[in-house]
Amino acid sequence: MAIKETVHKKKIRDLLLIIIGTFFLCVSVQMFILPYNILSGGVAGIAVAAQPFLHIDKTLAANTLTLCLLGIGSVILGREFFVTTVFSSVLYPIFNSILLRTLVIPNIEPVLASFYGGLLGGIGVGMVMRAGASTGGMDVPPLVINKLTGFKISTLVLLTDGLTVLLGYFAYGIEAVLVGLISVFATSYAINRVLSIGDGQVAKSVQIISDHWEAIVADIQRDLNRGVTLMDGEGGWSRARRKVVLCVVDQKQYPNLIEIVEQNDPSAFVITTDATDMHGEGFTYGFRI
Repeated sequence: MAIKETVHKKKIRDLLLIIIGTFFLCVSVQMFILPYNILSGGVAGIAVAAQPFLHIDKTLAANTLTLCLLGIGSVILGREFFVTTVFSSVLYPIFNSILLRTLVIPNIEPVLASFYGGLLGGIGVGMVMRAGASTGGMDVPPLVINKLTGFKISTLVLLTDGLTVLLGYFAYGIEAVLVGLISVFATSYAINRVLSIGDGQVAKSVQIISDHWEAIVADIQRDLNRGVTLMDGEGGWSRARRKVVLCVVDQKQYPNLIEIVEQNDPSAFVITTDATDMHGEGFTYGFRI
């Protein structure tokens, strides 16, 4: 019952992410990108950049490319991806139609329009991607390549959008490209930040190598109320076998953890890394400190 409830909540959360994310993307397009003719990435950017050379209607080119990419995404990323992406694709023109009549366009410099348009659009695309979906168009290739190779999505978005903007150089000149690249970098940054959010949690993943590991584990469990994982390790030079203690703690608990280690073994070897996405008891289920 609890598992079904969790799955149901996740589906509702994903649905909200797609709706809100698509809305943010439309605000970005209607408030900043189109009014200021920003040469940004995406299907629309490719259609605009290629139009002077191919002499194909921009809307027809964008729609055709979107359908082709949607087909590729559905084959590689699965049926659920296809369904959620179609949902976002339907919302996109509806939101655009509403915003076109209601939004007030700010009077700002094109550079600022490019930056804020990219930032807001990146937040929107990142939210949709967190739901396992896509807004369609040129964010499909990064998702496909990410699944096949494991490369970071935000980096792949940066590359594909960057190539799209550079394509516009031959039609619009270097100044339009430079302004457009601001939007591309802002979009990539925003997507990366949104995708790295771990349900609001910020934590530290700590590995501890010590001969006094039993005392350290006991103090962690008693004082911090955190679980640990014990791994077998072997010294590369001494060949001595030791236990490696792995523990993930809330960021504000980290100083207390270091104090516990130092009290039990000042010579302990400690490795600490940032953890931005945690799932399981103590973080996404159960208690939270």
